[in-house]
Amino acid sequence: LLSPIISLLIGNRFSVESRTLRVLRRQTALSQAMAGGGFVSSSAGGTEFEAKITPIVIMSCIMAATGGLMFGYDVGVSGGVTSMPAFLEKFFPVVARKTQDPTLNNSNYCKYDNQGLQLFTSSLYLAGLTATFFASYTTRTLGRRPTMLIAGLFFIAGVVLNAAAQDLAMLIVGRILLGCGVGFANQAVPLFLSEIAPTRIRGALNILFQLNVTIGILFANLINYGTAKIKGGWGWRLSLGLAGVPAVLLTLGALLVSETPNSLIERGRLDEGKAVLRKIRGTDKIEPEFLELVEASRIAKEVKHPFRNLLKRKNRPPLVISIALQIFQQCTGINAIMFYAPVLFNTVGFGSDASLYSAVITGAVNVLSTVVSIYSVDRLGRRKLLLEAGVQMLLSQLGIKVTDHSDDLGKGFAVLVVIMVCTFVSAFAWSWGPLGWLIPSETFPLETRSAGQSVTVCVNLLFTFVIAQAFLSMLCHFKFGIFLFFSGWVAVMSVFVFFLVPETKNVPIEEMTDKVWAQHWLWKRFVEEDGDVEMEGRVGVNGKGNGSNGVDYSS
Repeated sequence: LLSPIISLLIGNRFSVESRTLRVLRRQTALSQAMAGGGFVSSSAGGTEFEAKITPIVIMSCIMAATGGLMFGYDVGVSGGVTSMPAFLEKFFPVVARKTQDPTLNNSNYCKYDNQGLQLFTSSLYLAGLTATFFASYTTRTLGRRPTMLIAGLFFIAGVVLNAAAQDLAMLIVGRILLGCGVGFANQAVPLFLSEIAPTRIRGALNILFQLNVTIGILFANLINYGTAKIKGGWGWRLSLGLAGVPAVLLTLGALLVSETPNSLIERGRLDEGKAVLRKIRGTDKIEPEFLELVEASRIAKEVKHPFRNLLKRKNRPPLVISIALQIFQQCTGINAIMFYAPVLFNTVGFGSDASLYSAVITGAVNVLSTVVSIYSVDRLGRRKLLLEAGVQMLLSQLGIKVTDHSDDLGKGFAVLVVIMVCTFVSAFAWSWGPLGWLIPSETFPLETRSAGQSVTVCVNLLFTFVIAQAFLSMLCHFKFGIFLFFSGWVAVMSVFVFFLVPETKNVPIEEMTDKVWAQHWLWKRFVEEDGDVEMEGRVGVNGKGNGSNGVDYSS
């Protein structure tokens, strides 16, 4: 799985030049620092500097992305244990009777319809939503690395309670603690990955988070398949307890990785930030990038209220797109399928073992398709993947239909259902899954990045909670029409991407305004006026880059 990333070690040079650097370069002698080393020409025409893809960057990103492994395991494990008879009998006896007594089943689609059962799944995301507000503060003031450590500790505490649960209250409290871990991890990890990765492979490394989410789901499905066969009715405890493995990995990873230079500089630790930047870039020629980060940090510090600043006109494009992507990501129906895959397959007529086995197949397709995204995201770009996947998801959802009282599917039709679900999952896994996190993390400017990521995670978890809490009830009332509901949303989101989501492939984070928003037919109306005012404030009449703090950057 790591081969596409390791293979990128061959390419060592890429271009980064922000509007600030261009102003500085025109007025100063930075050209000497930026010119040495035989740089390759950029298609964008910007000045380039050397930056190697160092092993420390690869390892840091792998360790940080284990937060996705924990998140994915939590998503996958819940659907498996809620289909285990022993688990249902202990915590949800009403559902257990409905699934075991044919006389109580008026419809296959309604046998798992229970608010308490849905709360077991959705409480994690409601807690994550609340924790995100605190995670935004810790990410900004303590750094990305301590925030990931806090997430790991929450995960470990939640796992202990879940594995030892004696009643429903203890089970829900454990899920709430896991949700707090999700809130902190989803806030810090995408930022960490975007900030530590070289621009050329930022997309691929950022997708490590989503890749680990899919691997976590697959592991959970495999473990559920094995633990369901354990005699004595304690297999569900093992399923929930093994979540401690990725929780420990995330905690250890947070202790071992370096803080990002962006975060260090943002908190005034310039020398340390410069040293880390030199270490992760593998070169001494980091002065231009360092100056860019210092200038971006200076501007960020002038923003006293980052959440209020998010509402400014110039920040409208990334804010609108980030919120829309999170809403649309959940309205594809993917989490409904991944949460309840065994339950869903059981509902449409698979036996208990067959439903868990089919969920494993779905999880494997999810992982492999995410690897496709790693290969293609920085080659094909974000838009092409989103648009192609929209068509594929729409067609696959329209093909899922099961009769209301089918006790057992015919072999041919059962295979067709699995193929349709796998086709849908594969399209999501190389598009809306990873890109729903990647695009927001790379488009917000530094001064609003933590706040922007917080809003992104909040919206995602809010709609994840809504879907998780409502899906089984919607399945009962809509029946196969639930897939028509989700396919309608897929059509809407594809139109949104076609007209309103610009390409961000290979664009340095601090250049998004110039190279992306200012070039878009609609979003340029929001940034042009503010951009002119901002440039006047940064460049004095004598041509020198004078910030509002009186520092003369031309020296």
